[in-house]
Amino acid sequence: MGKTKQKADLSTEEKIKEAARKVFTQKGYAATRTRDIAEEAGINLALLNYYFRSKEKLFEIVIMEKMQILFGKIAPIIMDANTSVEEKVEQVAEHYIDTLLANPDIPLFVLGEIRNNPDKFASLVKTKTNLTDSVLFKQLAERRPDVDPLHFILNMLGLVIFPFIGKPLIQLITGIKPEQAVTLMTARKKLIKTWFVAMLEAP
Repeated sequence: MGKTKQKADLSTEEKIKEAARKVFTQKGYAATRTRDIAEEAGINLALLNYYFRSKEKLFEIVIMEKMQILFGKIAPIIMDANTSVEEKVEQVAEHYIDTLLANPDIPLFVLGEIRNNPDKFASLVKTKTNLTDSVLFKQLAERRPDVDPLHFILNMLGLVIFPFIGKPLIQLITGIKPEQAVTLMTARKKLIKTWFVAMLEAP
């Protein structure tokens, strides 16, 4: 009996979290009500409150999951003293593109929450890795002491993330189909490294 209840609890809890992921992604934190999540999960509001005391708690779970997906594997890459700048850029590009192809909603969701709830977002998301203390940052500073390493970091993020943020507009003005967009983004894994090296070597 105990195991059966435990499975039922886990199933209900996961159902609520899945509903929260969907509703928060569609509406954002401010416009979401706990009632919306309960309706999406197919349960009553009292049951949702039994498992999760507040909308804030559910949002914290969802945003931390998405940040883990987005940044979880990046810190080990940029802190690796045994790989070159070129290898790091290639690994970061591959990780981000694969991740965003599988989770295309993440960039707009995260950017929306940063814009609408900057203080809440900042309080929830505390990275343990300061980018300016990373091995990658130091390598960039050594390679191009005449250029602030942040310029290279911003360019790399723009090359990887902007196509996903601007996907609707890009598809509208180019007419490319979703499957073509996937092929295009997959090809960028290698191209981004080439472009980044060219930036490093530019006069």
